[in-house]
Amino acid sequence: MSDATSDQTRQPWHGVLVATALPYTEDLQVDLDAYAEHVRWLADNGVHGVVPNGSLGEYPVLTAEERAKVVETAVAAAPDGFVVMPGVGAYGAIESRHFAEQAAEAGAQVLMALPPNSYRADERAVVEHFREIAKAGLPVTAYNNPIDTKTDLTPRLLATLFHEGLIVAVKEFTGDVRRAYEIAELAPGLDLMIGSDDVVLEVGIAGAKGWVAGYTNAFPRATVELYELSVARDVERALPLYRTLHPLLRWDSRTEFVQAIKLSMDLVGRRGGPCRPPRQPLAPDQEAAVRRATEVVLEAGLA
Repeated sequence: MSDATSDQTRQPWHGVLVATALPYTEDLQVDLDAYAEHVRWLADNGVHGVVPNGSLGEYPVLTAEERAKVVETAVAAAPDGFVVMPGVGAYGAIESRHFAEQAAEAGAQVLMALPPNSYRADERAVVEHFREIAKAGLPVTAYNNPIDTKTDLTPRLLATLFHEGLIVAVKEFTGDVRRAYEIAELAPGLDLMIGSDDVVLEVGIAGAKGWVAGYTNAFPRATVELYELSVARDVERALPLYRTLHPLLRWDSRTEFVQAIKLSMDLVGRRGGPCRPPRQPLAPDQEAAVRRATEVVLEAGLA
C-alpha cells in the first residue's frame, strides 16, 4: 500500500514518525547500540522516520549529553530518505535552542518543539519561545501537550505561530478532534499531525499529514497500514484494524504509556525493558491488561 502523500509533495514531517522508546542497560544507562538497531528495524518495517527525545523517549530524565548522543545515533542509523525529527523540549527557550542547534548540526531534517515546560506561559512568552527555536534554521513542528506543559497551543495561537513562519506543523495531543477543523480554518497550510495513538482514524479522516506514533514501536506494519487507511478515508477497511489495535493505542494517552509500550515491545520480541525513575513498573492489573491486549493483536497476525 502506498502512502496517501506522494513523494513529490512529501515533507520531512509527513507520514508515520515514531516517537522512539529508549533502551537502557541493566544499570539504566542509555544503550545506544540497541537504540541504533531499533531505528534501523523501524526503517526496515515501513515507517517514515523517528522522533528521538520525545516524551516516549523519556527526555526529561536524560542528561544534555545523553540527549545529544541519542540524536546523533538516530541520524547515523537512519537510511537515505529516513527522517529524524528530534524533540527539543525544555523549560526555557535558551535550552531548547541549544538542543535545536545540536540537532541541526547532527543532520536532523526537522524539529519537534514544545512550549516552555511546566511554566504557564502567556501567548507572548510562547511566541518568543518559538522565535528562539526557529533561529536554529530547521523547520519546526509544534507539540501541543497542555496536560504536561500547562500551556495550551490553541488553534488561534498556532495560527499566530504559523503566519509568522515559526512552525510548519503541529502534533496535536489534546485528543479533541474538533480542533483539526478550526486549525484548518485559521491556519490553512499548517500541517496537522496525529499526536495521540487513540485518535488515528478520526484525525486521519480530518486531514492529517502525519502521525507522531507511539505503539508503532511494537507494531510498525499494522500501525502504518492503519494510518494510510485513515488518511485515505477508507473507513470500511480501517475500522476493523482500529478496533483490534485500540485497546493498546489508548494507552498512549495514559500516564503509564511508556511502560505499556515497552512491555508490548518485550512481548513481541523487541527490546523494551525498564524505564528510569520516576516511572515505576506497571501495577499488576495494568500489566495484565497490556498483556491481554498485546496477545489479541499477535493472535490476529498483526506483528
